[in-house]
Amino acid sequence: MRDPYEVLGVAKGASAGNIKSAFRKLAKKHHPDANKDDPKAAARFSELNAAYEILGDEKKRKAFDAGEIDAEGKPRYAGFEGVHPGAGFGQDGHFESFTWGPQGFQRAGGGGGGQGGRGFGGFSGLDDILKGMMGGRAGAGQPRGGAHFETEDLHAAPSGHDVQATVTIALSDLAHGGSRRVRLPTGKEVDVKIPAGITDGQQIRLKGQGFAGPGGAGDALITVSIAQHPFFERDGADLRLDLPVTLDEAVLGGKVRVPTLDGAVDLSIPAGTNSGRAFRLKGKGLPTKTGKGDLYATIRIMLPDGKDEELEDLMRKWRDGKPYDPRKDFG
Repeated sequence: MRDPYEVLGVAKGASAGNIKSAFRKLAKKHHPDANKDDPKAAARFSELNAAYEILGDEKKRKAFDAGEIDAEGKPRYAGFEGVHPGAGFGQDGHFESFTWGPQGFQRAGGGGGGQGGRGFGGFSGLDDILKGMMGGRAGAGQPRGGAHFETEDLHAAPSGHDVQATVTIALSDLAHGGSRRVRLPTGKEVDVKIPAGITDGQQIRLKGQGFAGPGGAGDALITVSIAQHPFFERDGADLRLDLPVTLDEAVLGGKVRVPTLDGAVDLSIPAGTNSGRAFRLKGKGLPTKTGKGDLYATIRIMLPDGKDEELEDLMRKWRDGKPYDPRKDFG
């Protein structure tokens, strides 16, 4: 993944408020619900959410800036760069590789003597590792050091390893279900079906999509992460939304369009509505085993941008002619 600062288009010294504002602006622009004809919108939105998960969290941001985690939020471990499954370096620089063939488990290596085969710095000996993994001692009785080749017959062919990956979905996927394409550590890309009502952090198991082995392939475990929405906040199965209204709408009342996961609906605002009043839209939340949650729209009165002299004159007349104290109960 790209540098999260680059993804959100902010400088490394940006404030938390600027980072949140940048995320909301880009999330609104690239949200899959607003780009249904663009197959790449979901990938861009997922990248934005992943970047904000790091920069929007003070601890994760500090860890990234210090080089302790990478752009995906994974820890960086010194001394393991370039080490791949199936290969290891001993303490003396000895190199060993591992294969499975018709003759069973095999280990081959060359160069370096003495401690050859004791891989990865301070870890236990390679033979001990293999013994623990395979249930027997690998290469028992074979000389150590120098170029060598060792074989051990195993009674049962081991299965392949499971792999893990994550997929980020939008609230619309959570509400209605959907499908996302995921690239696995094996290099393979698979389409993952997202069931409606899945929870954040829940795993989806794909049988036989892990690393292959003589005894069969392992599975792929896909952890689902739910992206933050630019408008809605999740509260269990309910959704909450700050609904901006004009001063005249609050004073005089009227119909206001409210976005929902099923499309916009009209909400009647009664005259004299105060900021902070919440309206419940039944059944417009997230699915549950017994039905659907609700959407709560909280009124936020917004004044027009810029200086408005007529409005200011009107407010002065109102203040002087009809004074009132909304904070009288504070004492």
